[in-house]
Amino acid sequence: MAHHGFESYWVEGEGELSVAGEGREAPDVPAAAAVAGTPAAVPPFRFSRMGPKGTGRQLGEPNHRKLARAMTAGRGGFGNIPAGYTYVGQFTDHDLTFDRSTVALGKNIPLAKLIQDRSPSLDLDSLYGAGPGDPESAKFYSDGVHLKMGETVALGPPPLQAHPGFDLPRVGGSGSKAKKRQALIPDPRNDENLAVAQTHLAMIRFHNRVVDGLSNAMPDTQKFATARDIVTRHYQWMLKTDFLPRIASPAVVNNVFNQGRKAFEVGAAATQTPTMPIEFSVAAFRLGHAMVRDAYDWNAAFPSGEGTLFFLFEFSGLSGTMFDDVRLPSNWIADWRRLYDFKKEQNRNDLKPPGSVNKAMRIDTTLAPTLHTLPDGTVGSSTPPIQHDLAFRNLRRARMVRLATGQQMATFLKSKGVTLTKLTRAQIRDGKNGAKLDGLTPGQRDGLLTNTPLWFYILREAELNNGKLNGVGARIVAETFHRAMEGSSSSIVRDPAWRPSLGPNNTTFRMTDLLMFAFEGKKKLLAPLGDTLPFDV
Repeated sequence: MAHHGFESYWVEGEGELSVAGEGREAPDVPAAAAVAGTPAAVPPFRFSRMGPKGTGRQLGEPNHRKLARAMTAGRGGFGNIPAGYTYVGQFTDHDLTFDRSTVALGKNIPLAKLIQDRSPSLDLDSLYGAGPGDPESAKFYSDGVHLKMGETVALGPPPLQAHPGFDLPRVGGSGSKAKKRQALIPDPRNDENLAVAQTHLAMIRFHNRVVDGLSNAMPDTQKFATARDIVTRHYQWMLKTDFLPRIASPAVVNNVFNQGRKAFEVGAAATQTPTMPIEFSVAAFRLGHAMVRDAYDWNAAFPSGEGTLFFLFEFSGLSGTMFDDVRLPSNWIADWRRLYDFKKEQNRNDLKPPGSVNKAMRIDTTLAPTLHTLPDGTVGSSTPPIQHDLAFRNLRRARMVRLATGQQMATFLKSKGVTLTKLTRAQIRDGKNGAKLDGLTPGQRDGLLTNTPLWFYILREAELNNGKLNGVGARIVAETFHRAMEGSSSSIVRDPAWRPSLGPNNTTFRMTDLLMFAFEGKKKLLAPLGDTLPFDV
């Protein structure tokens, strides 16, 4: 799971769907065979289908190659969402798909616990692992309550001195530099690029500040459990009220959270272990790929688009080399003012960046050209060149799991009482300043318009809705988030009376509020390098 996405899926009631067999049927692991401490017999991560299995003529590899090239050939332009939310989405995706049992497979743990640990939730398992009381997760904690943080490498005088608490903790010790710079965090995917790594670090700081605000009279076990519950509920509130309405139609989000689900695990007991719909994992929540920029105004050392996506991969432990440094160099610390709009949301003029806030790319059918060539550390060094193309990988993976087409999912959702309007062939063909299908032959184009890959269909919906998920895409995402929150051990869905206490009031908690709390509302912590450097680097 350290690489980009799954290469096989265990779908409830179907068995393993993999590249080798593109849908090889296999029996589910019987409960009696899932012996704790025997990895081969442990139940796999639990996926399911929300809708029907794909039928009809599926697009073949030549079509996927051409469509992938069309999606990375041009850009649809910037949207209205601050760029930091791109990586909130990636962090959350990793939290949903984190297999907590991988940090504790040497222990004898009950089958029910194994199943829960291999199921989607929004419990921040990717941040906490199995908790400080677990022998395999204790290494993530400095004192049994606080999470460890790392220190950056000094490159010169202030502000480029070493900054404690501004890099992820790293393995260190002996061995190769590649081994020593591995992030000491439960989910190594959160060190896949620098933006998601710094987001993970912000979550560490958020937890540690919550801990610091609790009574010292509390026993450590109670203090940790209390802090985790506070952090998790605020995180869920931020996702529900801030993140989701930015990426998807607020009307759909509100309908799902206020009226309940209509298509996914309807009527399931709230505490029953959830599954992950492959329509979400393989298609709908890959919307974030469209939001990625080729370059960012990153900080005072790398302004004006100098923080390229290449460098964000390079200065991470999983995908890059950090130019042979074991720790993050101080000139690559994130300037959060450039990724979120603190001036607008916090009314803080001093937190206005020197230029403008980076905006994510519009959610549409185009991807940053850089995503045509993902780095070896993300996908593996032995994969063929075409497998480094993210759009191609997404399209092939969908075929592998026999994902329903966009048209099938629209019909299915309507049959469940969801109000939506199907896209017409002309809308799918033409879009709105998105991917051009001129490179496909008439026959290939007709096949695409008849059996549209679900991921492309959902991005076309967003493209035609000013860069925000609508219809099929919005419904899949909102229902999946609702169920994942409902089935979490800490849950604002099961406790609808809960309200946030760490924001400006008892109804508001946004990502900027989380960062304000984590970094003490101080400019010198939110932007350690300041507005400009006093010297050249």
